[in-house]
Amino acid sequence: MIHDKPSLLARIRPHVLVFDATLLTALTLLVAMSLMTMHSAALDFDGRMGDHARNLFIAFAVMWVAASLPLQWIQRSAVPAYALGLALLVAVALFGDVAKGARRWLDLGVTRIQPSELMKIAMPLMLAWYFQRREGARGWVDFVVAGLLLAVPVGLIARQPDLGTALLVSSAGLYVIFLGGLSWKVIAGGIVAGLASLPVLWSVMHDYQRQRILMMIDPSSDPLGKGFHVIQSTIAVGSGGIWGKGWMEGTQAHLEFIPERTTDFIFAVFSEEFGLIGNATLLAIYLLVIGRGLVIAANGATLFARLLAGAITLVFFTYAFVNVGMVSGILPVVGVPLPLMSYGGTAMVTLGIGLGLLMSIGRQRKLIQT
Repeated sequence: MIHDKPSLLARIRPHVLVFDATLLTALTLLVAMSLMTMHSAALDFDGRMGDHARNLFIAFAVMWVAASLPLQWIQRSAVPAYALGLALLVAVALFGDVAKGARRWLDLGVTRIQPSELMKIAMPLMLAWYFQRREGARGWVDFVVAGLLLAVPVGLIARQPDLGTALLVSSAGLYVIFLGGLSWKVIAGGIVAGLASLPVLWSVMHDYQRQRILMMIDPSSDPLGKGFHVIQSTIAVGSGGIWGKGWMEGTQAHLEFIPERTTDFIFAVFSEEFGLIGNATLLAIYLLVIGRGLVIAANGATLFARLLAGAITLVFFTYAFVNVGMVSGILPVVGVPLPLMSYGGTAMVTLGIGLGLLMSIGRQRKLIQT
């Protein structure tokens, strides 16, 4: 019998075409909307538009690399990634650079890094690996161990202080613990305990953190100070109306009433220019990404794959929900970027890695089925 040797293209294709078609379509639409919005928001920022385009390119490059990784390699990298992230967080606490009252950066001589960003990926990796190891023999002790694995890095990040990153890292870990089978009774008990501890948490918060919560409740109490961000962003969101004022026609943005309009508050720029219709379209694309991610998670080949894919998807949801909520004035301002829309290289690369791992899980499920 004669067997035809596969062509070079046929052998290369599985290693090149690694992107999930549905996710790639949604992400391409997000990139198009991101570039349009950033062009308007960064009109008075020399070079920022070019930097944003470069960051998007890098994010897609690392996404392709992550999507190409075998699932077994990803699983083996969990413990080293967690250990490295933890060691770097300790180094930041001891030797980190202080900027604007926070110790978040580590100077390596040639560049500065923010190790807390690494934990957004390392944390769900580690907990998914741990639950995979304990599959079939999980008990309450395993959830206690998982809680300790989560609490140590979150405590180090919160101490910097970096409330936004601590929120994202803790949510990534809690999603894995929840998907790992945590009892609803324990969840209900945790909620009750959390509510009961609010007075204690309030007393240990930094002053700026308490101010952000107070400004969420009543920003008009300091309209020209700490409430300025929330007031101006909600004005921009509301002034867009149904259809928006049009691309490049946002007055709140171009008259510089919206602070941090290229980063945390870019949704306000988008809302003013594209209105309710634009917001509905943007949120529908985010929901498409989230829905596809949950389908990939449900069909994961192993428990590790299912837990990791579910956590990455829900963290993506947390990014979008928290950012839109804080810009709309229903959540405190915590410095969480809008996925693939906000300016920022580190967060963009972290999202790219996470989405790439999600695609790797979906792709290898198909390979197993075939």
